[in-house]
Amino acid sequence: MTNGRKERHFGIDPQTHELVLGKWRMNLPDSPVLRILVGTLLVVGGVLGFLPVLGFWMIPLGLLVLSHDIPAIRRRRRKLAVWWARWRGQQNSSDKS
Repeated sequence: MTNGRKERHFGIDPQTHELVLGKWRMNLPDSPVLRILVGTLLVVGGVLGFLPVLGFWMIPLGLLVLSHDIPAIRRRRRKLAVWWARWRGQQNSSDKS
């Protein structure tokens, strides 16, 4: 816990509007138009991931940024997060003897 709140490891911090990936944090633009532009550019750059400098890692990062402003992407991200948590819970419970 940091500063009395739970540390997030992946996602967008709703209080500071920062993109959080582990200990790495990046401020997102305040303007929704700029956030959508950044997210779209990341996805397009990720599609071109076979080129030098760009990478396929940019697609999920762009979708994460887009999920901040586009409800359809946000719903899919939340469903994926719930599925992942349930799957990890099943994996952990089956490992115990």
